[in-house]
Amino acid sequence: MNRSFLWLLFWCNVLGTVYGYIWYGNQLAYTLEHHPAGLLVFVPDSPTASLFFTLSLLFLLYPPSKRWLQRVGHVIQGLAVVTSVKYGVWAVSMIVAGWSFGGDVAWQDFMLIASHLAMAIEALLYVRFFGFGAISLILAAGWTLLNDTMDYSFEIYPWLPSVLYDYVGGVRIFTFTLTILSFLAGWAALKQAKRI
Repeated sequence: MNRSFLWLLFWCNVLGTVYGYIWYGNQLAYTLEHHPAGLLVFVPDSPTASLFFTLSLLFLLYPPSKRWLQRVGHVIQGLAVVTSVKYGVWAVSMIVAGWSFGGDVAWQDFMLIASHLAMAIEALLYVRFFGFGAISLILAAGWTLLNDTMDYSFEIYPWLPSVLYDYVGGVRIFTFTLTILSFLAGWAALKQAKRI
């Protein structure tokens, strides 16, 4: 909770978030060309998770005094935990699965593995400092399940390694399962922090 460290973490996450949205640029353009614009919010999964965590750090650095703003912050913190754990683990799993099915190994894969593992780890480490409770966590799980539903109903899920497109059904099951497991990880962390 050292402020200097929180600022360092904040700026690292800002840079990662910006890079993530740039990374999704082609998919966002493709989605806008082939789907209603309203679906764009469901496309960039990992950078949006990173954005939630970045905003959560701001709430730690500048705790709001107004009750309504505290509640908004708690929902954002719940979203940060569920989505960062989920998409952190999901991205690493898809990269490794792609390799195991004979996909190419690129240097960016290692950077993505490191950054996405960091997303999951930092979210679980900071749960005890966040102020959200069970309701915010349930709302976060609901949003993430809605995102999963939109991804696989409209085929706007993150682009996969090419070798995995024959297994989209299995990826879908894994994705929904991982959302539930991420919610349960957040719930266990809240219990550990004695907030439920």
